[in-house]
Amino acid sequence: MTLPRAAGLPPPAVYASDPAASRGRRWPEAESPTRTCWQRDRDRIVHSRAFRRLKHKTQVFVQPDGDHFRTRLTHSLEVAQVARSIARALGLDEDLTEALALAHDLGHPPFGHAGEEALDEAMRPYGGFDHNAQSLRVVTSLEARYAEFDGLNLTWETLEGLVKHNGPLSGPLHPVIAEYVAGHDLELSTFAGAEAQVAALADDIAYHCADVDDGLSAGLFHVEDLADLPLAGAAFAEVRARYPGLEPHRLVHEAVRRIIDAFVGDILASTAANSRTRGPNSPNSVRHLGRPLVAFSPGVTVAHLALKAFLYDNMWCHATVMAMKSAAKVVLRDLFARYLADPSRLPDPWRAKAGGPRSTASARVICDYIAGMTDNFATAEHRRICV
Repeated sequence: MTLPRAAGLPPPAVYASDPAASRGRRWPEAESPTRTCWQRDRDRIVHSRAFRRLKHKTQVFVQPDGDHFRTRLTHSLEVAQVARSIARALGLDEDLTEALALAHDLGHPPFGHAGEEALDEAMRPYGGFDHNAQSLRVVTSLEARYAEFDGLNLTWETLEGLVKHNGPLSGPLHPVIAEYVAGHDLELSTFAGAEAQVAALADDIAYHCADVDDGLSAGLFHVEDLADLPLAGAAFAEVRARYPGLEPHRLVHEAVRRIIDAFVGDILASTAANSRTRGPNSPNSVRHLGRPLVAFSPGVTVAHLALKAFLYDNMWCHATVMAMKSAAKVVLRDLFARYLADPSRLPDPWRAKAGGPRSTASARVICDYIAGMTDNFATAEHRRICV
């Protein structure tokens, strides 16, 4: 179904995805009389167990002191807010964009990127670990809620965007992705639709701007350290000049929202220019342009990469964060090794799906089990069976 577009919004772009033209679901279902197919996808994602568990999964800090730092759940909500704003202004389908934004981190293990690195090392003999591949596995297999199928039975466009939001996939595929596309072709050699491209950039914007806020709140760096950064430094300087003596937390908020506005405004202008020069005339034509349609301009790309490099050096590699990451890796390595040596330690129904000790079948089940843990549960399990 296609619902009427609210007054005051731009008309749908010629390259916007149309729910009435969706390629459908792997397992056919009757359409909803009140929701589009992508509104149903979004609702299924929000009601999933994997989405609820994001509440207690780390973004950057592992079990931080204080309640104000981002988690995977709050990050996903911030991505969805930024993504919807961009999609609305570009005349794209907001619901598909929101579904992709909310689902993009469902496959993240506990302890953020430290957990992903630990699981990738443990799974290296069995094909490795990748959180994008794990997100696909969550929504196509691991969520066991419906009577007629495993997973959430999301539409083709949502699955495509989940797998390809960072661009086409080539070369050796992760085993999880290779296994799935063997039975359901997601056309991995092309770019994803415009809505997925929006969600990918919204992820970058929300991630890096939130890290500026969290890094300053944690005292990992100071406002003065940002002064020489293009765009970010200018935002802080503008707020200080306009509001002399402003309280530090208000200064940070005012500057960060200006950074977000600058990134979003640049995407809107750059994408409009790209659409004029490249001339996409349908949703599918976006997939075959050879490069992203939705993008930063060259100048803002430089500013974005400079901010990312700053955060890498001053936050993600900060001694405090690295100490957290090292401790977190020990927890997941120990858990994986203990379960792999003795799969009978797994709870039902995971134990019933596992194979023998140190088998490939057991490794896959153990990886799924650990990847679904929250930080708190992983720590408690490590204390229970490893300490």
